[in-house]
Amino acid sequence: MLLHLDPRTATSLWASVLVETLVRRGVTRAIVSPGSRSTPLTLALAMHPRIEAIPVLDERSAAFFALGLAKQAHQPVVLVCTSGTATANFFPAIIEAKESGVPLVVLTADRPAELRACGSGQTIDQQKIYGSYVNFFHELALPELSAPRLAYLRQTVAHAVGQTLAPVVGPVHINVPFRDPLAPVADGGVAAAFSATMDWDHFFRHLTSAETAGAVGLAPVIHPDIHGAIVVGPSQPGDVAGFVAAVAEIARRLGWPVLADGLSPIRHHAAQVPHQITTYDIVLRHAAAAERLKPEVILCIGGWPTSKVLRGWVEASEATVWMATERADNRDALHSRSRPIALALPRLASILPMTVDVSGYQRMWTRYEEKTRSALDKKLQQETALFEPKAAWLLARHLPEGTPLFVANSMPARDAEYVWPASARAIRPLCNRGANGIDGTLSSALGTAHGTGKPTVLLTGDLALLHDTNGFLIKAKFRGSLTIVLINNQGGGIFEHLPVAELDPPFEDFFATPQNADFSQLAAAYGVDYTRVESWPQFIELLAPLPALGVRLLELRTDRKGDAAARKRWFAELAAGLG
Repeated sequence: MLLHLDPRTATSLWASVLVETLVRRGVTRAIVSPGSRSTPLTLALAMHPRIEAIPVLDERSAAFFALGLAKQAHQPVVLVCTSGTATANFFPAIIEAKESGVPLVVLTADRPAELRACGSGQTIDQQKIYGSYVNFFHELALPELSAPRLAYLRQTVAHAVGQTLAPVVGPVHINVPFRDPLAPVADGGVAAAFSATMDWDHFFRHLTSAETAGAVGLAPVIHPDIHGAIVVGPSQPGDVAGFVAAVAEIARRLGWPVLADGLSPIRHHAAQVPHQITTYDIVLRHAAAAERLKPEVILCIGGWPTSKVLRGWVEASEATVWMATERADNRDALHSRSRPIALALPRLASILPMTVDVSGYQRMWTRYEEKTRSALDKKLQQETALFEPKAAWLLARHLPEGTPLFVANSMPARDAEYVWPASARAIRPLCNRGANGIDGTLSSALGTAHGTGKPTVLLTGDLALLHDTNGFLIKAKFRGSLTIVLINNQGGGIFEHLPVAELDPPFEDFFATPQNADFSQLAAAYGVDYTRVESWPQFIELLAPLPALGVRLLELRTDRKGDAAARKRWFAELAAGLG
């Protein structure tokens, strides 16, 4: 398919990438009402030879005309207007489209944020203006000459078109802000020079029409020499046994390495899913190894793992990504060249071809894993200080089999990913990874443990625990056992790993925010058993057996800055050791 992009300005290129994405997703018709703010969209639609762009003066009439076209063709039709009350005139037809199941892609132009809520003309609040009457809403970023931003634009628009047809047919709404100048006035060739650096054929190649996206036939294409990896994120399925069995069958059929997040149940069922890669965060810090291991195809199950190193590797690889998810919303935070597979995992496993042997690519990954895991375990075994990651490492080895383990966000979740080995202990990891906040950590763990009959463990930092100390008020009604393993480093350890840590002041007061709480007194106030852990042998003794009833707090006081520096040093040394 020929490309039809307009690189005269950043705005014209942005709008034409948006329209090219619509075309690649099977859109062929657009109804456009006149206006100034929508100029970039109007020009891009009018200039594209594969779009029938029809101008209609009145927005209300335009919307119902588009509704009729979409009803007749059973295909998404684009509807465009300028900013202001023009958007409100679309509303009756959008309501009808929702109620009668008609696919519309509604593009409302808008002014940028600095021109809103200040009396600027033709400006109203267009955020989610159609409420629950659309299947999907998103406000786009402002146009920018950036490959990652254009990938975000492409994937967001492609996802929106898909949402007009599945899982329920109906309209979607994208609010599209533009700054002046709106017409494609000359910019000295800046946008054209940027456009020339892009491989546009590669950029758009993976897009399919909205009708076929997610169909049963869309499974990864396998051939013997393909470099493919299965990446399993921190999803927490209700049917753990079914999930593990399905992933095991997918891995067996593909013969690909499985890179599983520490909070995924996969890492805790190594007997069923062997040859897992758990040290990917360290391995991929070695530039030559990361290049050798560059994938061609990635099958992502359960979202992306926490590791920024892994995410960066996926982005840099430009691999074809298959997102296996039955959810209707966009789950690809990387805005990669991804394609959805809207199938239950057992069904996906059943249609995959069977490979003859383990791939050379998997064997290469396994060699790196074995070398790195051995070196990491040796360093952790020899560490005698209360080094934060070692708490997660010892939990992996000494918790009773099948223990539910709730992990707080920020550093505990990352330490679990960094150091937790693959095992067959069937630990049940749980974490609030939907929005990744620290709020409600204690209460969530108590809810997990209540009435299950299984002693449960919470691994948390001090700020996450302090943020939810009112959770202890549930204790009077609590039936079960919860052991809280508290990493008290007097502040937010996660921030020590960010560039802002170099800016002190104000780093310590406004980011690390140490609280200096006395947890022994806090525990006493709520009637919670308290023990301060002074050594690793003592810690191990406290883990087996876990108490059958009640709430107890095990506090490990650690050195936030020292441990952050040690993590960086350790991982750099381990990566360098790969040679």
